[in-house]
Amino acid sequence: MTLDGLNRAIVDRIIRVDHAGEYGANRIYAGQMAVLGRSSVGPIIQKMWDQEKEHLKKFNELMVAFRARPTVLMPLWNVVGFALGAGTALLGKEGAMACTVAVEESIANHYNNQIRTLMEEEPGKYKELLQVIKKFRDEELEHHDIGLDHDAELAPAYTVLKNIIQAGCSAAIYLSERF
Repeated sequence: MTLDGLNRAIVDRIIRVDHAGEYGANRIYAGQMAVLGRSSVGPIIQKMWDQEKEHLKKFNELMVAFRARPTVLMPLWNVVGFALGAGTALLGKEGAMACTVAVEESIANHYNNQIRTLMEEEPGKYKELLQVIKKFRDEELEHHDIGLDHDAELAPAYTVLKNIIQAGCSAAIYLSERF
């Protein structure tokens, strides 16, 4: 990917927030695995986590390629992500899956907004970045569906839990884009 002719402000913001989001997702799955890793749902969580590791690796590469800086909030996302993953896993597999559904739905919507932004700019300039975002969005939606297939909606106070987690995701996105 080349830096020529790109809107640096948009690219920097996208890479910074997506890197933070993939880092947070890794921490969430780490927390879930700490609690449920040896349970029947452990291999399912591990498979999703493995994909998130690849997402984070790619955004680490893009940060270097585009000379984007990470968010200063990484230490916070480290702790909050793990706590969210472990905390919801303590509610059982349904709680962990409810967390997955909430987070992945938020991230898929966020990726869709980024795709729209880049398409409005000049899609040809952002072809490779668009391919990455679309691929990761589709994988996040797969995780969302896996969560639903594994009883996310049976979690205690599912709707309340989902809404609280999604409000947190919205706040994390807003802050990570800016700081």
